[in-house]
Amino acid sequence: MNAPTPRLREIPYNYTSFSDREIVIRLLGEDTWNLLNELRGERRTGRSARMLFEVLGDIWVVRRNPYLQDDLLDNPSRLTLLVGAMRHRLNDIGQRRAGNERVSQMLAAAHQAVDSFAAAFADMAALRKQIQQRFAGITRKDNVAFDGLARVAHVTDATDWRVEYPFVVLYPDTEDEIAHMVKACIELGLTIIPRGGGTGYTGGAVPLSPKSAVINTEKLDRHQGVEYIELPGLEGKHATIQCGAGVVTARVSEAASAAGVVFAVDPTSAEASCIGGNVAMNAGGKKAVLWGTALDNLASWKMVDPDGNWMFVERIGHNYGKIHDVDVASFRVRRFAADGKTLLSENTLNIPGPSFRKVGLGKDVTDKFLAGLPGVQKEGTDGIITSARFVLHRMPKHTRTVCLEFFGTVAEATPAIVEITDYFKPGGGGVLAGVQLAGLEHLDWRYVRAVGYATKAKSKGRPKMVLIADIVSDDEAAVGEAASHIVRLANARNGEGFIAVTPEARKKFWLDRSRTAAISRHTNAFKINEDVVIPLP
Repeated sequence: MNAPTPRLREIPYNYTSFSDREIVIRLLGEDTWNLLNELRGERRTGRSARMLFEVLGDIWVVRRNPYLQDDLLDNPSRLTLLVGAMRHRLNDIGQRRAGNERVSQMLAAAHQAVDSFAAAFADMAALRKQIQQRFAGITRKDNVAFDGLARVAHVTDATDWRVEYPFVVLYPDTEDEIAHMVKACIELGLTIIPRGGGTGYTGGAVPLSPKSAVINTEKLDRHQGVEYIELPGLEGKHATIQCGAGVVTARVSEAASAAGVVFAVDPTSAEASCIGGNVAMNAGGKKAVLWGTALDNLASWKMVDPDGNWMFVERIGHNYGKIHDVDVASFRVRRFAADGKTLLSENTLNIPGPSFRKVGLGKDVTDKFLAGLPGVQKEGTDGIITSARFVLHRMPKHTRTVCLEFFGTVAEATPAIVEITDYFKPGGGGVLAGVQLAGLEHLDWRYVRAVGYATKAKSKGRPKMVLIADIVSDDEAAVGEAASHIVRLANARNGEGFIAVTPEARKKFWLDRSRTAAISRHTNAFKINEDVVIPLP
């Protein structure tokens, strides 16, 4: 048997990342793929193989192109002609099989695939009608999207993985609609995928089932500004901000800064990611060094569970710091029916603080369960975050931003990360001087090279590693000495250090870090249509 060349593609119209093998297995099954390999060595003219692959190519290109699906649904006569042409090719192969039983087996699988392809359009039309009827009393008609543009835009996230296109995309106008949407999707047998900014790199927003519904929360884009309110278990009023799941992270930071306080959640995707995703992914960022990740800064959040009921979770006795530093973290969990009023249950979770993270980890993603705490770090698997309230912080009076560029080997440079963080740990020189590390970002060699990093140390070439750090204190002399100290740490490891004092200079240092994330997202954005052939008018 002649094994197929790995890079050989015989199926036409295949502009996707799927190989011929993967397509044949998806459409005809693995046994048929093995049959094709056996028959490959018996080809004479190859005409039968070409006709078979043309049939598979027709099926595949339509399955991977929502625009063509819409066109065939709107024009049944075109679908009839296409299916007829497929069957004609298969019948021609049958006439040429010369009694070969293996060819007959292969043709039986191919005929079944064509039958399934033709029947799928009637099923698609029927399910679309069901969905429209079911959602008629839940949201506006134009919030239920089956069109090609909506489906293509929601086939992947920043991973650029493409498995299946969603069947429908839902755009709730209000938070109240989501519980009813979830219940409707469950009744219709649709897999539910929550989506915000689509900036995730774990594939959490990638549909894995052709019968899936993406609930896009981008319209839940309102926040209440900074509010000073009483929090459970604390005295007095505290600075917080309440946000819808679709609020872009950077807008929250801007609102907090304008009010003279700090929003701690600061991922590199802040200009595109949304609050719902920040909670679901337990986002961090450079400020996590000082104030922790989303988990550490949540005062409360609201979500819809997999049964379509509401869940409201409140932190009791917030410590305004990292959650693993407290002996016990308490959360009040209340469940309500879809109407948002009927109380179904209420309980309190008392979780040992140190159990949230392994020692030495700023963000521990190894424990998705988090002792049963709902929503946070679950990536949408136990519900949909619809809104959240965060605590806000006061930044010390003086800040220095330090950029460290390392030009030796990576092995020589990497220990500097530990040396710097140790300096700001309890008992370290920074802490003893009343100075804190408010942000630390690491750019490795790949990132430095990919973004064309502009080296600050002239005539040194491109650095092997870059560290950018924010150092804060109410004591200006102490923060200046701490900044100088970590520059000396870098000098000892074949590095150069630069200190920014003014807000403008500090912002410029951080632009390199933001630009890295922006270029990464920009690169992925251009891949959105790579496996879609848009039909010409």
